[in-house]
Amino acid sequence: MTWEAGLSEVVRHLDSIGFDVGSSRISIYRAILIVLVVAGVFVAGRLASGVSRRIIHRITPLDAAERLIGEKIVSIIVWVIAILVGIDLLGINLTALTVFSGAFGLAIGFGLQKTFGNLIAGIILLMDRSIKPGDVIAVNDGVSNTVGQVKKIGIRAVSVITRDKKEYLIPNENLMINQVENWSYSSRDVRVKVPVSVTYDTDIAFAEALMLQAARETDRVLDNPAPSVWLHTLGENGIQFEIQIWIDDPEEGIGNVRSDVLKRLWALFRENGLRVPAPQRDIRLRDWPNDPLQVDR
Repeated sequence: MTWEAGLSEVVRHLDSIGFDVGSSRISIYRAILIVLVVAGVFVAGRLASGVSRRIIHRITPLDAAERLIGEKIVSIIVWVIAILVGIDLLGINLTALTVFSGAFGLAIGFGLQKTFGNLIAGIILLMDRSIKPGDVIAVNDGVSNTVGQVKKIGIRAVSVITRDKKEYLIPNENLMINQVENWSYSSRDVRVKVPVSVTYDTDIAFAEALMLQAARETDRVLDNPAPSVWLHTLGENGIQFEIQIWIDDPEEGIGNVRSDVLKRLWALFRENGLRVPAPQRDIRLRDWPNDPLQVDR
């Protein structure tokens, strides 16, 4: 007996173990066939997506955003073709499903409405280059403000990592309908404001010189645009200034560079005898008895 005959005998035996439902046959052989085809479609789809991704990465004229768009479009095409081939191998007659196509399509439309919306929103974000991997963005959803660096733009959501190493998965559709600040969209230069207060007996010209010195001696502060100092307010307790500095690496954080400027400025103030104002509170008594120890009897 040849191996072809032996294989045919095994198939016939496995197919005999089962039952018929209308014109369809449900058997062990059919179940094994379905499992093999589904596994083959999954493996083939993953391999084809990986190969297409490598090919797109080797296309040097494309930048990161264009490569990501190409990967997503090719991946969708590959999976659609793989699923259609799997249906053909299983011998499923799609015309038999026409009776249920209306209800099935309606259910899919409602169930996957957000998924397809996020998919289209992600492709639009990549095509108009408003958000790219590596950008530093601030997303305001009306409740909180999330600031972080875009790590990945997926099919459903954008991965944003904050300075606390917390990774937020923000749906693509939210980035289309909510206000988004992109700190590195057209330029990576970001201005940071550092508030400072001094007492009223301070020589403001000398104080401004020390503030500029502290800004220039701080790492990450750019020389161009140069730091500047503005007199902001004549406040209740002191004169309030604002140091304005520029950085070009917002992904490294804002609070740390502000802290470095203030620490350097504090050292300069102490070296030169300048003081930071403390809150002042005056208590005024309108009526005061002649003898505060006297008690009415």
